[in-house]
Amino acid sequence: MPISEDQLKTWAKQGPTPQFTATYETLKNCLNDSNSPYYSKDFSIFLQGSYKNDTNVYGDSDVDVVIRLNQTFYTDLSNLSEEDKKLWNAARSDAAYTLDQFKKDVTGWLVKKYGNDVQPGTKAIYIKGNGSRRNADVLVCCKHRRYTRFKSSNDQLYYEGISFFHSSGIRIDNFPAQHSDNCTKKHQDTKNWFKHTARIYKNVRNTMIEKKIIEDGLAPSYFLEGLLWNVPLDRFGGTEQQNFQDTLEWLSKADRSKFVCANDLYYLFHPTSLVTWRADKCTTFLSKAIDYWNA
Repeated sequence: MPISEDQLKTWAKQGPTPQFTATYETLKNCLNDSNSPYYSKDFSIFLQGSYKNDTNVYGDSDVDVVIRLNQTFYTDLSNLSEEDKKLWNAARSDAAYTLDQFKKDVTGWLVKKYGNDVQPGTKAIYIKGNGSRRNADVLVCCKHRRYTRFKSSNDQLYYEGISFFHSSGIRIDNFPAQHSDNCTKKHQDTKNWFKHTARIYKNVRNTMIEKKIIEDGLAPSYFLEGLLWNVPLDRFGGTEQQNFQDTLEWLSKADRSKFVCANDLYYLFHPTSLVTWRADKCTTFLSKAIDYWNA
C-alpha cells in the first residue's frame, strides 16, 4: 500500500530550527572571537547543508558550519589553454598564511573553548553537543577557483568554491554556494515543490534505515538533493502521492549516467571522487524506495 497522503504531508514539513539557530550563533561567536590566534586574517563563517538549504527534517542533528580562509586559494587549471596556464603561473604567488596553519589555529582555538567535546574527523572538526548546544561539524577551508580563462589578474574568469583536505591528505574541492543557489532556483521553478520533495525523500530514507531496509550512509542528504535536482520540472506537483510517485518513477527509469550535482559543476556519480555518489548506491536506494512505496 502506498505511503498515505497525510504521512507524506508530515514528512514534507521542515524540522525544528530554534535550537539549531542558537547552536550556530554560539559557534559563530566563538569562531569570530577577537582573542583567537587567526582573528587578524581574512575569513568568513557561514552555514552549509540541510539547515542552510531549508531541507532539514525531524531527526537531523548536526549543524554544518564552515569557516573559510579568504586570502588563500587553491586552483583547478584543467579547463585553461596551455597559454593561459603559462600566464597564470607567471602571475601566481605563494600564500603567506596556509590552509594547514589556519586549520591548526582553528582547531586549537576550539579545543581551548570546548575541550574534550572537540574531535577531529575525516573532513570536519566534530563538536559534541552539550546542554542546549547541538552536535556540530566545523569545516575549515579556503577558497577554490576553477578557472575557465586567465589572461591577467584583470582579465580572468573562474567558478569560486572551497578547498579542504580529507584526513588521508586528499584535497577536496566543492561548490556549496552554487549548490544552495541552484536548489533555491529549482524550488522556485517547481512552485515550491523541490525542497518539500527533498524532505520527503530524506524521511523515506530515515524510515527505511530505522526499519533496517537500507544501511545508514547509503543515501546522504547532499546526494538526494542532487538526485532530485535532475528531475524535470513537470514531474513535481499534484497531490503528495502523485508528486512522490512521479518523481520516483522518473528517477528509476532515467539514464542517470549524465546526472550532475546540484552545483552543476560535477557529475553526480563517479567511482572514486569524494564529492560524488556511487551509482550502485543510488540504484539500491531507488529500488528499496520503490519496494517500500509498493509494500
